[in-house]
Amino acid sequence: MSTLEIRDLKVSIETDQGTKHILKGVDLTINQGEIHAVMGPNGSGKSTLAYTIAGHPRYHVEGGTITFDGQNVLDMSVDERARAGLFLAMQYPVEIPGVTVTNFLRTAKTAIDGEEPSIRHWGKTVKDAMSNLRMDSSFAARNVNEGFSGGEKKRHEILQLELLKPKFAILDETDSGLDVDALKIVSEGVNRAHQETGLGVLLITHYTRILRYIKPDFVHVFVDGKVAEEGGSELAERLEDEGYDRYLVAQA
Repeated sequence: MSTLEIRDLKVSIETDQGTKHILKGVDLTINQGEIHAVMGPNGSGKSTLAYTIAGHPRYHVEGGTITFDGQNVLDMSVDERARAGLFLAMQYPVEIPGVTVTNFLRTAKTAIDGEEPSIRHWGKTVKDAMSNLRMDSSFAARNVNEGFSGGEKKRHEILQLELLKPKFAILDETDSGLDVDALKIVSEGVNRAHQETGLGVLLITHYTRILRYIKPDFVHVFVDGKVAEEGGSELAERLEDEGYDRYLVAQA
């Protein structure tokens, strides 16, 4: 069983006002097959955690470690992290003009697996995955995220997740901007990947509504760059009733 382990992680970024310290000593362990929800108010460091794991160059690791099956993730390039089995579904997926969804997916699959997938088998696999996500077949010929609605962008992220079959997925506010129908479809895709491959999930969200469809094994509350509280799914239910006020009052 694979394990993603984060120990005493401290991360900062450079701003116009100088260095801003965001993560201030985060500890988190995710085993393959587990679903962890990370919740908290705006600015608490949730997305910083996601992008640091993925290797975004803007985020400077000042201390601590991230290991994946004993390997030092911080020594890996972004593409090495992806090939090792880490996947990030972005909150704001970027457009890639001139690159079709079909070419993007096939190129990504080849890079991850080290060999090109069989054209006949791959075509059917992509078609079936798109059908499961209620995506029209014409979608494959469009340029990546160009002119996509918010819901289409998020479905495309989950399409990648299902096709690339990583060991761990970091989902950065995948629920943002989705209506109820799209939220259900996206959640079904995450649950399918989890059930079929034993995917480990780090699900970052402000709200509990996605947790009605994707049931977390563990919930972690982030406040001011630290884990303020941890628990099971019952903690998410309490947050729905109480919000984050008590954490913010305690911080003040």
